[in-house]
Amino acid sequence: MSKVNLPKIQDLEANPAEAFKYDQLKQITNHPPNQAWVKAHPFARGVQYLPIDKVEFLLDRIFQQWRAEVKEYKQLFNSVTCCIRLHYKDPVTGDWNYHDGVGAVGIQTDKGKAASDLTAVKQDAVMKALPAAKSYAIKDAAEHFGALFGRDLNRKDTLAFQASRKGMDSKLARIKELYDQHQDALNAQDVEHIERIINNKETSHYDSVLKELQTL
Repeated sequence: MSKVNLPKIQDLEANPAEAFKYDQLKQITNHPPNQAWVKAHPFARGVQYLPIDKVEFLLDRIFQQWRAEVKEYKQLFNSVTCCIRLHYKDPVTGDWNYHDGVGAVGIQTDKGKAASDLTAVKQDAVMKALPAAKSYAIKDAAEHFGALFGRDLNRKDTLAFQASRKGMDSKLARIKELYDQHQDALNAQDVEHIERIINNKETSHYDSVLKELQTL
């Protein structure tokens, strides 16, 4: 069976410089959370979580501009559920994007009464449960950003994120190295083109120039 030469992800990228920035952003959002922030769930044994105030702090710190849009809330069995859309401003492009999240909290009933007995629902049960469900939904949406937001707290055999894009400085160094080696084989137009890219640090052309130089 003949060997198939698959393309590299980097070869498919329309904007390598932007992809590198996303790689750096993901290194931040996939860093493990501060262990001092991690709490044991009061009701679910063995479950850890990040409190909502820490999640909101991280959203403020990394994305600065964000908002939670409530898409739906309703009763489901003996619980209050909430679905939100977490809008955030992408720090790389400046565009707005979003993640959806869901949360649910059981409705409290009088002591000794069944959870399904709606006649025994405490007076302030919904007042407490609905905002709590919204907080769970925000945290659920934020977990899509990475481990920093608590995504892997209750998972086993997770893989640590590893950057896959080379830094622009290392690419520029490699271009300079190859250019010095093959400058005599280049025509005047190519020399002018490559020197402009090197001098102006035109990162969007680094990959194409590297390919050209590596074929010489």
